[in-house]
Formats: sequence, structure tokens, C-alpha cells
Amino acid sequence: MSAAMLAIAPVFILIVLGYLLRRGGIPTTEFWNLNDKLVYWVLMPALFFAKISAADLSGVNLWSMGGVLYVGLFGALLFGWWAARQMTAPVATSVLQGSARYNSFVALALAEALLGAPGLQAAVIATALLIPVVNVAVVWMMTVRLCADRGGGVVLELLKNPLILSIGAGLAFNLAGFNEVPILHECARILGAAALPIMLLCVGANLKLRGLQLSAVQIGVSCIGKLILFPALVVGALLLIPLDEVALGVAIIFAATPTSSNAYTLARQMGGDAPLMAAIVTIQTLLSFVTLPLTLLLAGKLLS
Repeated sequence: MSAAMLAIAPVFILIVLGYLLRRGGIPTTEFWNLNDKLVYWVLMPALFFAKISAADLSGVNLWSMGGVLYVGLFGALLFGWWAARQMTAPVATSVLQGSARYNSFVALALAEALLGAPGLQAAVIATALLIPVVNVAVVWMMTVRLCADRGGGVVLELLKNPLILSIGAGLAFNLAGFNEVPILHECARILGAAALPIMLLCVGANLKLRGLQLSAVQIGVSCIGKLILFPALVVGALLLIPLDEVALGVAIIFAATPTSSNAYTLARQMGGDAPLMAAIVTIQTLLSFVTLPLTLLLAGKLLS
């Protein structure tokens, strides 16, 4: 339980720091707005390319683990889509993201802390399995909902999306069997490493505490999808699909993490409800201090 809390604490602290910096006028409002564009157009694509292009996808439990995780992911996505069907498009897309996206940074840290080097390797494989699928699915679903309101073309929007382009490039690079290109991959990793802290600071900087009570229903729906339904579906799938102990633990960790800070940047750049997304990320991160250790404990007993 303490390992889970230690993995989550830095995420929450950086969100709070971003909130305090923005309220203190450090450095300027324009700075925070420009950071969102930097993350969306440069840092996140670099992160996705670095992780996907160099990932070792030869794990023994590759397809079984993928099947288990996809059950939880698509179940939560469908729940978020259905639950937000009567909401406005910007609000609905933020609820959708909050219901299904996961925080891979917390999952990687927790997998290593609880399961050691084998856990970290399995978590990297899980990340490689999830990153292309979750981002393509979420961007497509958001584009469909937002373009329905705006009258734009879904395919054109997808083809212009830097996240989709970086995922496609990473997959092509990986499947072609290229080895790591020293300068290219080192630059991508350095840029990608900057994505998480900047995203978390931006989440906090754009958090509006006074409006949280007005978004209680939307935040509650997203919490049900991500912190309850997603883990429940994964545990149910694990009862049917056998995995070794390490892969099983990693699957539960990914399912139980709060929603990703990437969701905030995506909401801001694609026209979702960014303040609501910031609130969802913050509340889920805070709740996960309790729900994540509890989920790991209950899942361990059910699957033992």
C-alpha cells in the first residue's frame, strides 16, 4: 500500500505546484497556454514515438495481456460514451477520456516498486500494447463527437493529429525491425521525459477549484468508469484468461491507475472541456491514494 501511495504522490504534488504557480502569477498566463501547444505538438509525439518504436514486443504473454487490458479499456470507453451521450460535445469528450485513460507513468513506477525488474519489463510491454490503441481510439471518438457538432471531417482531423502520426511512425519503425538510431531516439527520449512534469504542472495551473461542485456529476461518472469499472472488467477477464504472476499484477496496476494527465492536453488542443478534464485528473489522482491500494488488495484475494 505504501508503494502505491509513493508512486502517486509525486503526480499529485506536481499538480498542486502548477496550481500555486499559476495563482501566484509565475511566470505568466501566456506561458501556461503556450506550454499546452508545446506538449501537444512536440513532447507527447516524441514520447509516443520513443516508447513504441523501441519497445520489445516479444513477451510470452503479449496477446493474453493485451486481451485482458483491452477488455477493461473498451468497456470503460463504451461506458464513458454512453454515460455522456446527453452532454455537450466538449464535456462528453472529457468524461470519455476520464473514464478510460490510464496514467502509464504511475503504472510503470508502481510495477517496478512492487514487482521489480520483471514487473517493469512487463509494464513496458503493456504500455506498448496500450499506447497506440488507447490514443487512436480516444482521438477517433473525440473527433467523431466534436466534428458532429462542428460539421468537420473525421478522417481529415485524424490525419492531421500529431499523436496519431507519431504512433503510426513508431509502429512502422518497430515492425520494420530497425534498431535504435542513437541520436534520433536519444532526442525523442529527452523530449518525451519533459512531457510528464510539464503536463502535470499545466493540469494544476488550469484547475479551478471553485467550479468543482458544478461538475460533480461529470467527475463522478468518470471516476466510476476509471476507478471501478475498468479494474472490475480486467479482474473479470483475468478469471478467464490465465497470466503469469508478474503479468497479472501489471494488468491490475494499469487498470487501477487514475486517468492520465495526457488527457488534459488533448482536451485543450482538440476543443474538449479542459477545466473539467483538469478537475477529473486531480480528483482521480487524489482518490487513487485509497482506491489503487484497495483494488490491488481485493484483486489479489479474488485471483489468488
